[in-house]
Amino acid sequence: MKILSNNNDTALVLFSGGQDSTTCLAWALSRYARVETIGFDYGQRHAIELTVRPALLEKMRTFSPEWAARLGEDHMIDLSLISQLSHTAMTEDIAIEMQANGLPNTFVPGRNLMFMMVAATLAVRRGLNVLVGGMCETDFSGYPDCRDDTMKALQVALNLGMATRMKLETPLMWIDKSQTWELAEQLGGAALVDLIRQDTHTCYLGERGALHDWGHGCGTCPACELRARGYLQYRDRV
Repeated sequence: MKILSNNNDTALVLFSGGQDSTTCLAWALSRYARVETIGFDYGQRHAIELTVRPALLEKMRTFSPEWAARLGEDHMIDLSLISQLSHTAMTEDIAIEMQANGLPNTFVPGRNLMFMMVAATLAVRRGLNVLVGGMCETDFSGYPDCRDDTMKALQVALNLGMATRMKLETPLMWIDKSQTWELAEQLGGAALVDLIRQDTHTCYLGERGALHDWGHGCGTCPACELRARGYLQYRDRV
């Protein structure tokens, strides 16, 4: 296992139980002296991700004594307000399709903005100075709240509004899904890749079902297609 560095910074990782957030958690555990996690119950259609989170966290502790020592408390936050405000394929049982504005109806307006604001509020109370999220604008569906500019602007706004000096880290921002698989291997070897395949959940429809080469899921939603394509590209290179 590659432990990249250690310093006195402390991090709060937005941890959903999916591939990207699990990779981000490994990334944070390789860098920061103390790492806590936060998850959100916002009435998501794929709420199975909340079910897999606890076992995933326990398994992450087994990868090395360093990770076990650094991984601290997990926080689950009720953000059901989001589903009350939204009408999307992520929060309701409706077909996934493109909208007139060019975005898929899986886009939940304000979701990542609210996630980061709530995470920052908790981080202040917990004495944590880094927020880590899996936002990416290389392989994504065009969500405006996943863009680097959005995260940079949000970092400024949060620090101004809370009189803090927190950093927002997005380690997946400029890599594609195949490189995300590669990053997981660099951080935790084949064991972490297998954990992500077998134990995480990313499918928008919440389909657990059979275990594919790339993991569990329906195989047809945008999240599954992206994950499967990235895994095939990654596997062809290793």
